[in-house]
Amino acid sequence: ELVVPLGVENTMWANTVVCGGHAVGLVVYTGRETRVAMNADPPKSKVGLVDMEINGISKMLFALSATLSLGMVLFKGLAQGSLQSFMRFVILFSSIIPISLRVNIDMAKTTYSYFMMRDEEIKGTIVRSSFIPEELGRIDYLLSD
Repeated sequence: ELVVPLGVENTMWANTVVCGGHAVGLVVYTGRETRVAMNADPPKSKVGLVDMEINGISKMLFALSATLSLGMVLFKGLAQGSLQSFMRFVILFSSIIPISLRVNIDMAKTTYSYFMMRDEEIKGTIVRSSFIPEELGRIDYLLSD
């Protein structure tokens, strides 16, 4: 009987393809301490600059709305129903935050993507991301050979 010790020269790493012949093996799970798992980065979320700017503006407008609501409650005077009054003022001032702006920008991105794919001068264009068209307007240099 042939006994072969386990070593680096007879180890099949993850994603190994056997082209010819066959292999008999044992799968060992070592958890997150493997080479593949330790080199894997978590996926980054892709967000366009316009979306980041709108998110920042929305946060500022929410802070303004909350500050105005708190100011109105303090101006009215602290009493038993102050929390209820604060919530009423937050609802009243909620129109400061333009939610329709987000919807309009998403519709514009979809329309830009549609027109880019249907453009006769750049045949075969496929838009796979909605933030690509908005980033095209921010290009400073185009290098080609």
